[in-house]
Amino acid sequence: MNHRQKLKALLAFAALPLAGRVFAQEFPIPNKPIRIVVGFPAGGGTDIQARQVAQYLGPLLNATVIIDNKPGAGTMLAAMEVMRATPDGHTLLYTPSSTLAQLPHTLGVVKYDTFKDFTPVSLGALGPLVLVVHKSVPVASVRELVAYAKAHPGKLNYVSQGLGTSSHMYGEIFCKQAAIDMVHVPYKGASDVAKDFMVGRVHVQFASSSAAVSLAKTGEVRMLAVVAPRRSSLFPELPTMGEQGVSGVDIESWVGYFGPAGMAPQVVAKLNDAIGQVLKMPKVREEYRQGGAEAAPSSPEQFAGLLRDTYNQWGKMLEKIGFTKL
Repeated sequence: MNHRQKLKALLAFAALPLAGRVFAQEFPIPNKPIRIVVGFPAGGGTDIQARQVAQYLGPLLNATVIIDNKPGAGTMLAAMEVMRATPDGHTLLYTPSSTLAQLPHTLGVVKYDTFKDFTPVSLGALGPLVLVVHKSVPVASVRELVAYAKAHPGKLNYVSQGLGTSSHMYGEIFCKQAAIDMVHVPYKGASDVAKDFMVGRVHVQFASSSAAVSLAKTGEVRMLAVVAPRRSSLFPELPTMGEQGVSGVDIESWVGYFGPAGMAPQVVAKLNDAIGQVLKMPKVREEYRQGGAEAAPSSPEQFAGLLRDTYNQWGKMLEKIGFTKL
């Protein structure tokens, strides 16, 4: 089963009807809150998704659910926080695929092991990165952007949320594959990126699907393409990078729930079941779609397989372009 087929299987799992079960017992430790750590400031797409789940997850598990925002170091601070937590099920990480599947390939300072230090609990959402440009850049397609960049070498810049992050790596791969020269401008956080992008201080970005939707609504930014092997149901009108002549920029993005290593299987199963129930709720699924993501629960086993596949894809892609760790 290839990567795309596995994603389809995950979506099929997400479409199953609600089991209707509500857990009568308090979640493993009575009166202890469940903390979901998010490596971004409050108000961003990943944070909003976690909060949408938290409001229903608490009643299902008869527990208080708290969102703990730990931004910094491209989500590595949040990952380290969860890695060091007690594996009792009361501390979870909700994070994009880049944290565990991509950063270990790009940054030498990563202090965790993707497969030894975390327990996959459930996939949460699917949503491709989207190539967006400020309206001041006179292009309406990826081909036009490539032609413009070649005619104006070094004049355009692309923005990222830090060295080694997905937005940085896709910019590197794009420049390499299209043989263009753009200047990388790293930022420390998404809010600063959005502010400067809106006023045209920076020109090009590989943005998360939720951020792309938010930016496009302002009219200051144009979406040009999705980063995926095929068009996304979230943006059916947007062609892929491959359709527009740029190969290799096609690793699909996702967001999911992890716990520390060593969690008891029965605790993982309870969390997985409860998260799955929430993500199958029609209201939650619609809220996710409005925000530019597709709610997509999975079994822990499916999620572990997806993590492994995405990790391997990043390794092969970065090796192909000759990238060495920063």
